[in-house]
Amino acid sequence: MPKYVVAAIDEILPGERKLVQIRGRPIVIFNLDGEYFGILDRCPHQGASLCQGKLVGLVEALSPGSYTFSRKGEIIRCPWHGWEFDIRTGQSRCEPNRIKATKYDIQVSDGKQAREDSYIAETFDVSVDDQYVVVNV
Repeated sequence: MPKYVVAAIDEILPGERKLVQIRGRPIVIFNLDGEYFGILDRCPHQGASLCQGKLVGLVEALSPGSYTFSRKGEIIRCPWHGWEFDIRTGQSRCEPNRIKATKYDIQVSDGKQAREDSYIAETFDVSVDDQYVVVNV
């Protein structure tokens, strides 16, 4: 499976996210306290950008009026209709047995390993025409 270098670890601080494009796919990379997770930037409900969503926690009720709050910042809420997805698994909080956001495996590699592994750098022909830089795609 091809690997793509998308950011240095200091570009995505804990609690933050970064939207990247890989082979035409918008993927959101999240940093959850030093662990990195990636999901497709498309809500499976109606296609909203999950990158634009709000990071929330998990609210659960064991009985009416008895709520617990956990996993702060580990759930992304769709900005259009409020559907929630677990960043770690992609699983929907609305219909967990049926709907998931597409999840991507993310790893952190040091510079030496990045040089030795088979990472792909997409390249394009570039030319200068009459003082304009032109990218040929």
